[in-house]
Amino acid sequence: MVGGDEGLIRGRAAGQRLAWRDAYTSLSLADQSNPLAAEDLEVLAAAAYLLGHVDECRQALQRASHAHVAAGDPRLAARCVFWVAFTLLLEGDLAPAGGWLARANRLLDHEQQECPEHGLLLLPGAVQASAAGDYASAEAAAGRAAQIGARTGDADVLTLALHFQGRALVKEGRVREGVTLLDEAMVAVVAGEVWPPVAGNIYCSMIDACQEISDLRRAHEWTTALAAWWTKQPDMVTFTGQCLVHRAEIMQLHGAWQEALEETKRACERLAHAADKHTTGAALYRLAEVCRTQGDFAAAEDAYRGATQWGHEPQPGLALLRLGEGKTKAAEGAIRRVVAETSDRLRRAKLLPAYVEIMLAVGDISSAREVAGELIDIAGDYDTPALHAAAGQALGSVLLADGDARSALGILRRAWETWQELEVPYEAARARVLIGLGCRALGDEESAALELDAARRVFAELGAAPDLTRVENVVQRQTHTAMHGLTARELQVLRLVATGKTNHAIAADLVLAEKTVDRHVTNIFAKLGVSSRAAATAYAYEHQLL
Repeated sequence: MVGGDEGLIRGRAAGQRLAWRDAYTSLSLADQSNPLAAEDLEVLAAAAYLLGHVDECRQALQRASHAHVAAGDPRLAARCVFWVAFTLLLEGDLAPAGGWLARANRLLDHEQQECPEHGLLLLPGAVQASAAGDYASAEAAAGRAAQIGARTGDADVLTLALHFQGRALVKEGRVREGVTLLDEAMVAVVAGEVWPPVAGNIYCSMIDACQEISDLRRAHEWTTALAAWWTKQPDMVTFTGQCLVHRAEIMQLHGAWQEALEETKRACERLAHAADKHTTGAALYRLAEVCRTQGDFAAAEDAYRGATQWGHEPQPGLALLRLGEGKTKAAEGAIRRVVAETSDRLRRAKLLPAYVEIMLAVGDISSAREVAGELIDIAGDYDTPALHAAAGQALGSVLLADGDARSALGILRRAWETWQELEVPYEAARARVLIGLGCRALGDEESAALELDAARRVFAELGAAPDLTRVENVVQRQTHTAMHGLTARELQVLRLVATGKTNHAIAADLVLAEKTVDRHVTNIFAKLGVSSRAAATAYAYEHQLL
């Protein structure tokens, strides 16, 4: 252990080579001998932040601001105060952050010339405007900050401003413009031109932006870059949990489910030392999603509950879990609630595929159709391949349920091709199940068998136990259906009859004339050899037609 001048020299050198634990220890010891200068306090603040000691980071920044004031440099003091406020904003502590921002502004009251800190202080307003849904104002404020950053040659200001401007543009639906700015900001981050805490926040926010618009390729590329940045700083705790969560989601999408499970568990272990509520919730949600798709419903239930305790919305995963458990009422209530209270279009886009799936399961085709149309509109506005594939798959499933297999097949095949190109095997297999059902509805039994068998093999390789069981049941159920000559529409009507709905209610759900439904029910009775709705329902359950 060293202190004094030797510790100061060692701490500075450690900061230069990104050895944050050594920098933190050496500078802390040196500070006990002689109070650190402002510049060294800023290095100590960075080290504390990256090691997960956020309160100590703020304390060091406050001391650095006082030292700058004492040295007659209110501009640099304002910069330190801004970072205090910024860390509070990231944690959602708006009132304390507002107080520190007011202090930063007051420190610049007598600054006559334009300086980088003027640009920094525009950014909280941009963030708050974006959070309120006023993306035009957010883009304008961030744009002004970017101009100041460019004129003053300040990499931190310019990079942050370009990033926030890009995110606002994406939210506005100007995706190409926004992504261009986001990528430009990342150039400075990758080149090491910005303060490390800034770099980490932009890395994670960039990946969030990619996942928000379902730009899977870009999310994969920047997650790889984030992992490389992290490995250069092995002591770092802050951001590593986020990196693992991002990597786990990418792994799950690409079919490496066991690896994704291990990454989420590592993320939870890391986050136990980082006091990051948002990312801890996200890590538990990702763990739940992997468990759910593998069929470990008990572990998924525990993880969804854990995510909720950390403030993370457990939907749509929890609703899909309930659907998988056969608790359709609970699934329907949960997904209707979360969709009704979500207004942000990109957040809705993450919920709507599950909404369609659940509505079709409960026989509400009209609601599923309406939402599939909304998803098509969102995909058209944000124009990323994964959004188009998800929207097409949702619409195709609705058309199939509505008896229009011919129209459904073309849409579903395009969705499958996109998932294949994006290397997302699980969704591709789910699309193939729907394609198989479409082929069968059109009387092409051989193609149907090939599609369903291909999907079944993928589910088996992935370990997707619930989907594997489901597709096997589909094969068995369709065999029973074919034996009794029910058409796709008659099977659809039978399932609604089994829920206890009247012909009038069924007609409303399927947007058919009531006389048409009457005819379908009569045909069903004749083909099944039954004489009542109760007998038809019992037959359907006995022969697994539901």
